[in-house]
Amino acid sequence: MTALIDVSFRLTRRPRSVAGARAALHAVLADWGGGEDILHSAELVLSELVTNALRAPAPSDRQVGVRIAHSSADGLLRLEVSDAGSGRPSLGCPEANDEHGRGLQVVDALSHRWGVSTRACGIGKTVWSELKAPDLVPAPSTREIAAIAVRPGQHVRVWGTWREVRDVRTARHTTGALSIVLGLTEGPPLHLPAAEPVAVRGQP
Repeated sequence: MTALIDVSFRLTRRPRSVAGARAALHAVLADWGGGEDILHSAELVLSELVTNALRAPAPSDRQVGVRIAHSSADGLLRLEVSDAGSGRPSLGCPEANDEHGRGLQVVDALSHRWGVSTRACGIGKTVWSELKAPDLVPAPSTREIAAIAVRPGQHVRVWGTWREVRDVRTARHTTGALSIVLGLTEGPPLHLPAAEPVAVRGQP
């Protein structure tokens, strides 16, 4: 049976968002059983994609979207970064003393394949990369995962009972740390640090 697991979140257009994306990736891949090799490669690729998205000319209030997904059908880890900027990135040939321009070379070297697509809304683009990750496996139906990996439709155990998750959004503390707000079908929203372990059951 093919299993698809994915996590999506948004980042503000600030340099520290690169570190936030890396921290989220660490939490997600830890939940998915990722080893050091895939984590290292994925971290480099995601860092470059987010850095390029933050440099793309776009209004400062437009956020950068990130999606991390894995399908058991092909054993590939897919990283997507979307921004509202125009243009399409392409591989260049930077000179030895150039400070920029090598990011996509890193992505190209580490990816099984990568590309650029137009966003569904028609504004901006999505740059994606797929890395071979056959050892990642779908999580069991009841497990503990990082708060950032929780998806609408799953049930989380809070206040001694199971509550269905209606929606998931990201927020940021004054310290800059990424936090997750889980909207529940019953009770008040649940505010958690992105890497906080949460007991969940059911597939999204």
